[in-house]
Amino acid sequence: MNDWAGGLSGTFVSLDDDLEREFEDRLRESTTLAFRVAYGVLRHRQDAEDVAQEAFAKAYRSFSQLRDRDRFRAWLTRMTWRLAIDRWRSDRRRTAREQAVESGVEPTSEEIAVSRERAQRLWEAIDTLPEKLRIVVVLGAIEGHDIRAISRLLNLPEGTVKSRLYLARKGLAESLKCLAPSE
Repeated sequence: MNDWAGGLSGTFVSLDDDLEREFEDRLRESTTLAFRVAYGVLRHRQDAEDVAQEAFAKAYRSFSQLRDRDRFRAWLTRMTWRLAIDRWRSDRRRTAREQAVESGVEPTSEEIAVSRERAQRLWEAIDTLPEKLRIVVVLGAIEGHDIRAISRLLNLPEGTVKSRLYLARKGLAESLKCLAPSE
């Protein structure tokens, strides 16, 4: 870990020695957490390692600006989760394009537009949720993790995860009711 952090110091904005030691100590306590969060979203070891490394580098660059250093784990978790979601979305779009090309059946431009609009509205609705609800709905409803897995990933009681999933789904239903076909 020290080698990794030391390698970063030459590449990015350098932290003073005390700040760098504090960063290394806090990072040492959180390395498996960052990997577990990334793996929970991506389900691929190499991608999760890449995202965790990217989160570490971003955390290193921004550590001096972190106001409440006691919240480092939560800050790193949010950062890792956002980076993992970005990677997952990018991979999903690339896979969809590749499958469309391989199948030889090209969707019509209207189908593409409708699909994109629905996806955009869904993600906009998800993005409006508070962070604590957003992460459970993405891990549960989109990634397909069960309650127990989400509980382990986020280090929360299962009852809290269930409650947050309920609230997230309720919020999404309200946000997306305009998309329901009218009768």
